[in-house]
Amino acid sequence: MTLDPETFAALRNQVRRFVAERLVPNEDRVEQEDAVPAELVAEMKDLGLFGMSIPEEYGGLGLSMVEEIEVCFEFGQTAAAFRSVFGTNVGIGSQGILIDGTEEQRRTWLPRIASGEAIFSFALTEPDAGSDAASLQTSAVLDGDAYVLNGVKRYITNAPRAHGFTVMARTDPGTPGAAGISAFIVPRDTPGVSVGPPDRKMGQRGTKTCDVIFDHARVPASNLIGGQPGIGFKTAMRVLDRGRIHIAALAAGTARRLLRDALDYAATRRQFGQPILDFQLIQAMLADMQAELLAAEAMVRDAARRYDASRRKPDPHLPMVAAACKYFATEMVGRAADRAVQIHGGAGYMSEYKVERFYRDVRLLRLYEGTSQILQIVVGRGLKTHGPVPAP
Repeated sequence: MTLDPETFAALRNQVRRFVAERLVPNEDRVEQEDAVPAELVAEMKDLGLFGMSIPEEYGGLGLSMVEEIEVCFEFGQTAAAFRSVFGTNVGIGSQGILIDGTEEQRRTWLPRIASGEAIFSFALTEPDAGSDAASLQTSAVLDGDAYVLNGVKRYITNAPRAHGFTVMARTDPGTPGAAGISAFIVPRDTPGVSVGPPDRKMGQRGTKTCDVIFDHARVPASNLIGGQPGIGFKTAMRVLDRGRIHIAALAAGTARRLLRDALDYAATRRQFGQPILDFQLIQAMLADMQAELLAAEAMVRDAARRYDASRRKPDPHLPMVAAACKYFATEMVGRAADRAVQIHGGAGYMSEYKVERFYRDVRLLRLYEGTSQILQIVVGRGLKTHGPVPAP
């Protein structure tokens, strides 16, 4: 669904003000406390951010991908923790249920996810099955009217505060690879489900990840997403197409913040009797940041249009488009962060300046929801199978 232009413009402007007036002033607080203040989470719920991508019939805003990425551009311009609070509800936590769930599953869970009453996480990655998702070992064995889950999931975003998980597990041990994987809805309070201590990470303070452990956890067979075993891997890959475009938009938004901060610093920092913005080598770094930012924004918007079109007519090139988009945008923001630190000089290495923080935060973007190297493989295989992506 797409909102009418006037309604969406009002929403985007409201989000822009919220980011500038409420989130940016609280960035240092999040860094110090390693948590997003509860009052800001409540305001995000009031704005409907937890249900951006969930259709209105299930209590969400029902934004199209074209609209969602515009909101992501805004949230990229502040600390990553703020977007992370609702990010799994918008993307990987809810989309499997929406795309492949039964109608009963959608009506049971999506309204709670959309309101923020329930935080949902996506449990795919394992200690020995990260990028090689088809090799996951978490098992789900049918026992009467329930499946018994055993295994460990790793680096699960929002797991410490989650009320439920979309879990990928192997229901057919005799079928290797992707074909034996199924997807389940697993409430956090299910006996046998526990979470490990919060991970200590390089950056992105305020975001929460940890292990999720399944020890003979009995999950009703009715919680098998779609009611059909063996389609979980396909569900996961379809969810990741949207998630990768979402992360690419986030990266572009962060690059815009970095460019603005670097430009402001260069205009006020003086050396040799003049602002360093007057120096051509500083201008060159800023010019590279601007050029690559414009390219990434255009790429994200094109990918979002293709995603929305694919909902009406399936597009075999979409996984390649989404992968290429995330690959370029996240590598781009890494270069932007490096240049921003360089423009700040020694000050850029100090925590007093926020470019140091963003430099650490954006490093993760090249790892989750597909490392850059995995994305290169996705694009390469797509080219081999389907040829180049057609021009718009």
